[in-house]
Amino acid sequence: MQAHGMTEGGSVKHRNRHGGTPLLVAAVVAILGVLGMLVVDHGPWSKPKVQPAASANYSTTGEAARAAGAKVMPTEPKAPIEPAPPGPKPAQPANPIPPQ
Repeated sequence: MQAHGMTEGGSVKHRNRHGGTPLLVAAVVAILGVLGMLVVDHGPWSKPKVQPAASANYSTTGEAARAAGAKVMPTEPKAPIEPAPPGPKPAQPANPIPPQ
């Protein structure tokens, strides 16, 4: 009696691997997805429409808000002395960014 698959050279001849097909399909889907995103993000229809300042209808945000029907009100002034917020104080950064 011989063990199953242990014949001389029989195991090598009948070895038929199909593991590459799912990998190939996944690679094709990924490549098509990336190309699709590039076309959508950088296509000729996605260019920003920049208007010159002369064509703007309102010069300030307040004017545009009033024209849209919003009621523009000033913010309430802060109290002169505010209590310290509860909780630990924030730590200072190790390397503060110098002003430019």
